[in-house]
Amino acid sequence: MELLLEPSHWALLAVIGLIAGFIDAVVGGGGLLSIPALLALGMPPHTVLGTNKLAASFGSSMAAWTYYRQHLFTPSFWYMAFIATFIGAVLGSFLVYLVDTQWLEKVLPLLIIGIAIYSLVSPNAISDINCQAPIAKPPAKQQWLQGLALGTYDGFAGPGIGAFWTVTSGSLYKLPLLHSCGLARAMTFTSNLTALAIFGWLGQVQWQIGLGMGLCMMLGSFIGARCAIKFGMPFIRPLFILIVLMIAANLAWSAWL
Repeated sequence: MELLLEPSHWALLAVIGLIAGFIDAVVGGGGLLSIPALLALGMPPHTVLGTNKLAASFGSSMAAWTYYRQHLFTPSFWYMAFIATFIGAVLGSFLVYLVDTQWLEKVLPLLIIGIAIYSLVSPNAISDINCQAPIAKPPAKQQWLQGLALGTYDGFAGPGIGAFWTVTSGSLYKLPLLHSCGLARAMTFTSNLTALAIFGWLGQVQWQIGLGMGLCMMLGSFIGARCAIKFGMPFIRPLFILIVLMIAANLAWSAWL
């Protein structure tokens, strides 16, 4: 791919990776930027998905580590969710090769618009009201259902996965917002890494590009996670709703218009 030898393209990927990593660490949705950028390079769609999983794994690992260091995520409470997410991501990564994705492209915008509307009209959807940090392991059944569903979705498609994790975690477990963000980043790292292994095995990863963009996403994720922790709810809630609406608009434009 001679196009990639041009410094201007590498610089553009670096900037997009930095911004995408920042967004992913706070609310999720960095793929809204990174996937179109990779498609613009002329890469096949499945290779774009695999390469994006490589880059996103760097960003989500840094964000998860940052939340963990600030005691906003306790891995021992969530090992059932880890296992379920891993299994779901394996299923989703293989399903994307077997299932006609046209129906998903039509439905996804509606689901994500629904999240945005729910977040706008429900004051408790993205908030710390009546929430507390977990002091024991949440119910295993809920972890399995959530992890399987969202892990499969992330392996299969992925747009808006951070928003899905954040909203469902707050609703299911009554977690404070930053704890929901920490859980979301840890689980998206799990599904990203799992899907990356599958796409890599299938030969659908452009490693050089993914590593370059991934390092930039890692830096962006570190900055984003630190900003979320420092500024909290007033910073996260409006950005969350904005990004979710942008994801929905992007998907609706692609699917319907």
